[in-house]
Amino acid sequence: MKPPGRIARLLNSRAGPVGTALLLGSLVSPLLQAQTAVPVPEIYTCTDASGRKLTSARPIPDCADREQKILNPSGTVKSRVAPRLSEVEQSQLDARRKAARAEQVRQEEERKRDRALLIRYPTPEMHQKERESQLAHIETVKQTAFGKRQELLAERSWIDKEMSFYEKNPAKTPAKLRQQADELSRSEAALQRFLNEQDQEIKRTNDRFDAEQRRLTPLWRQAAASP
Repeated sequence: MKPPGRIARLLNSRAGPVGTALLLGSLVSPLLQAQTAVPVPEIYTCTDASGRKLTSARPIPDCADREQKILNPSGTVKSRVAPRLSEVEQSQLDARRKAARAEQVRQEEERKRDRALLIRYPTPEMHQKERESQLAHIETVKQTAFGKRQELLAERSWIDKEMSFYEKNPAKTPAKLRQQADELSRSEAALQRFLNEQDQEIKRTNDRFDAEQRRLTPLWRQAAASP
């Protein structure tokens, strides 16, 4: 009995043995490919809260709160499924991840600042020279203020001398003299505030350079040790 249909006609053609073998191969190959394309089933396994060992072809609801293993057909572990978190646990996890990312950003920014600082001050000598330069500038400003204070002291001496004439009867002190005394007091107070600010600026400058030196010291050592 002859094979039916198109296959029968092809097999009954004059293709010969070789052609018939090629034809059969072309027919069988797609079938084999279709078989090999079938996905290998995954096996989920876990131990639930009651101690039962469960196995399933899909995620196991009774183990949603714990880790599940995905096994290969051979029984080896292919991967793992993390437990499903509650809203509170997920919120806490998100917060930890956010804090970790922020810490990574902070550390990277810190490394960038360190590199920039080392480029600016490649040696301790250069750092100390810059410190001394900035402190010298502040001292120059203070010396100018001290000169102004000497002028105010001389003016204060003159005003005090003039005011002494009205010591027994202050009501007779001329308005212009009282105005000059008030303006002088304001100038003296402003100058003193300025001098205090310069003293604070000296402290801030030294604190800043001290902090930079602490950060730079290990960097200078690393640079000196590198070839």
